[in-house]
Amino acid sequence: MIKVGIVGGTGYTGAELLRLLAQHPQVELRAITSRGDAGTAVADMFPSLRGRVVLNFVAPQVAALETCDVVFFATPNGIAMGQAKALLDAGVRVIDLAADFRIKDIPEWEKWYGMKHSAPELIADAVYGLPEANREKIRAARLVANPGCYPTAVQLGFLPLVESGVVDTNYLIADAKSGVSGAGRKAELHTLFSEASDSFKAYGVPGHRHLPEIRQGLSIAAGKTVGLTFVPHLTPMIRGIHATLYARVTRETDFQALYEAHYKAEPFVDVLPFASHPDTRSVRAANMCRIALHRPQGGDTLVVLSVIDNLVKGAAGQAVQNMNLMFGFNECAGLTQIPVLP
Repeated sequence: MIKVGIVGGTGYTGAELLRLLAQHPQVELRAITSRGDAGTAVADMFPSLRGRVVLNFVAPQVAALETCDVVFFATPNGIAMGQAKALLDAGVRVIDLAADFRIKDIPEWEKWYGMKHSAPELIADAVYGLPEANREKIRAARLVANPGCYPTAVQLGFLPLVESGVVDTNYLIADAKSGVSGAGRKAELHTLFSEASDSFKAYGVPGHRHLPEIRQGLSIAAGKTVGLTFVPHLTPMIRGIHATLYARVTRETDFQALYEAHYKAEPFVDVLPFASHPDTRSVRAANMCRIALHRPQGGDTLVVLSVIDNLVKGAAGQAVQNMNLMFGFNECAGLTQIPVLP
């Protein structure tokens, strides 16, 4: 058993972490912090956890996180980088679900996130937590930067193509849609029911914070800088990411066989039969990415469809998957939930 702490347990990713960790056979939940809700029973805020989580939220300064084996940060950007070093120095392993350690180029990170990075000395040691790309590095990591939701769906969809060099990596296009829970558990005008329901819109077209993260991962896979156009959209559903990816073929191969071979041993990537249409409900509440390939009219453009649950494979589930790797557990431990339908 390992002792686990969560910093920021009142948001959607924090609640999802609690749901998954409460079912994990090797986890003892020790502390869940909240500045604004300290003293409140977790089960009072999240009745779905009644009988499974008996802790109260505690203030960060009294949480004794240094006694944990691993601490998850389910916090806004900028929090983990201020607290990670002290935990690491105490021998605690850290998994950050925000973006503080995802981008290696510090000036690039500061440009996109609009703040000074307070722990640049930790960037080099942080391992990007996409298991399908960095499994062995994650096993040995002290600090894991858990990927974003859009970056997970887009990278998993593109990786076999860019690694094998069969498409033009100068002109990749990612057209992605997210449910409103991706905006977090806070009151904002654009996510109100009457604003988001019965509507559909693009946002961040000139540039989105996840763009440099995706481009970094794909460039590493390609062995050179890639050109990527990434356009996110807000869609009126609660959970889910649907990414429609476009790449121009430069070398013919059996693309279906390429994907099936690439992900054959991956427990959380499902390559569907050619020309399938995965939907987001097929992965709802599960740590799964489903992928399907299309080649419209037999032309030179390959279309990849990639779907995940943004709160699970796109956040908390992937974080637990990383924890399993870091501590030598079965990678699927606590993550075998079947998707919820309807």
